[in-house]
Amino acid sequence: MHQRPEIQMGFIRLFSRYLRFSEIDGKPLLFRKSMATYPAKNQMAQTPYISSVDAEPLHRYKPSGYHPTLLGDVIHSGRYKILHKLGWGGYSTVWAARDTRRAKYVAVKICIAEQNRESPIRELHTMEELASRAVLLKHVVQMLDKFVLEGPNGSHQCLVYELLGPSVPDICDAKFSGGRLPGRLAKSIAKQSLAALDELHQLSICHGDLHTRNLAFTMPCMDGLSEEKFMQALGKPEIGPVQWRNGEKLSLQPEVPSYIVRPAAPQTQLWDPDQPIKLIDFGESFSRDTVPRTLHTPLSLRAPEVIFRDRFDYRVDLWSMGCLLFELFTGQPPFDSFMITPPILIEQMRELASDDFPRRWQEMADTVYKKEEAETESPGPNLHEWLQEVYFERSITPDLDKADIERLGQIIARLLRFEPSTRASAREVLEDQWLNE
Repeated sequence: MHQRPEIQMGFIRLFSRYLRFSEIDGKPLLFRKSMATYPAKNQMAQTPYISSVDAEPLHRYKPSGYHPTLLGDVIHSGRYKILHKLGWGGYSTVWAARDTRRAKYVAVKICIAEQNRESPIRELHTMEELASRAVLLKHVVQMLDKFVLEGPNGSHQCLVYELLGPSVPDICDAKFSGGRLPGRLAKSIAKQSLAALDELHQLSICHGDLHTRNLAFTMPCMDGLSEEKFMQALGKPEIGPVQWRNGEKLSLQPEVPSYIVRPAAPQTQLWDPDQPIKLIDFGESFSRDTVPRTLHTPLSLRAPEVIFRDRFDYRVDLWSMGCLLFELFTGQPPFDSFMITPPILIEQMRELASDDFPRRWQEMADTVYKKEEAETESPGPNLHEWLQEVYFERSITPDLDKADIERLGQIIARLLRFEPSTRASAREVLEDQWLNE
C-alpha cells in the first residue's frame, strides 16, 4: 500500500532529524541535523546509445557536444597522441597524451563544441592571463598549449596542461583509513592552497570553484618512460563498445565514439606526501572585469552572496576556503552535502557563520528560500561546537588536541562570514601562527 506523499515526507523529516551518523560510499559522516527532504530528480536525458562502461553521458555526443575521442588518435597536426582517459566533466573530457614534439606526457582537455558555454571561454582567458606572466605560479596548474580541434560535432577548444597526479580526496581515500588526513599533512595542504589562492587574488583572478577535488598532487616526472611503461603505470584502459539501446551494433554514427573509455584509476601508488599540490580546473574562474552572473560551485561550498544573487567578487573563494579547511582537517565539509537544498543550507550557514545574517537578504530568505513550517527545529551547534564534534566523535584516533581544533576554528571563523568585506584574505590566513607551527 502506498503512503500519501505528505505522510512519506513527514516520516523522512522525523527520521532524518535523528540520523546524525551515517556512511556515504563507505565513508563515515556526521550530519548536522537533517538530510534534504526533497526527492532527487532524474537529470539524465534518455539516449538511444548504451555502453558497458559508465562514464560521460552518451547523449552529449552530438553536434555542439563532446568530441568522439578514441585511444591512439593523433591530433593537432600529429603532435598529441591520445593514450588514456583521465576524466570527464559537464563541458569536457580529459586525456593523457604524448606530446611527440617535446617528448613529454601531458593532459589534453577537449571542451564541448557549444559556442555559448562560458566555462571553456573563462578557463582559456584565465590560463592565457596566467601564461602571460613572467613568473610561473608555484601552486597553480600550468597550461602548456592550446588549439582548436575540428570534428564531426563542431569546433572544440583544447587546452594542454602539465600532467598531475591524484586529487586530495583520492589520496585521503586510498592512504588513510577513516577518510581523514593526518594533521601535519592537512596543514601542509592548507598552506599550499592558501598560497595558490593568494597568488591568484594578487592578480585579481578568482578561482570560483575551490574545493578539495580541485587540488591535485604533482607526480615524479614520467617523460623518460616509454609509452609502454607509461601505460603500465596508468593501467590498461577498460573500454566498453557503444551500442544502440536495442543491442544492435553501432554503425555510421560519426558523432558518437565506437567505444567509451573508463578513466584511469588515480595514481596513488606514485604519491609522495612531500610533492607539492596545485590548484586545477578554472572553468568557473573570472577576473575583476569579467564577473559572471552566477557560479556553479558545489552548493554546499557556495558562498552565500551567490545563493542570494547579490553582487560578488573574488571573496567567494574565501568562503569556499573556510569550507575547504574544515574538510581538510576533519574529513568532511562543514555543511551537509548529501541531497542538500538551499533552505537547509541557509539554516546551517546561519548556525556556523561568525557574523549576523545580512538584512538585505532576509526578504529572499523568507520568500524564495522559505522552509516549510514542519521542518523548523531547534538550532544546531555553532562552528566551534560542530568542529569539535566532527573531529573528536568520529571513530578515528585524533592527532590534534582540543587546543589545535580551537585554533583551527578561529581561522575558519575568519572566513565563514556572511559579509564578504569582513572575511580574512588568503594572505592574512596564511600568516596565522598556528598554520606555521
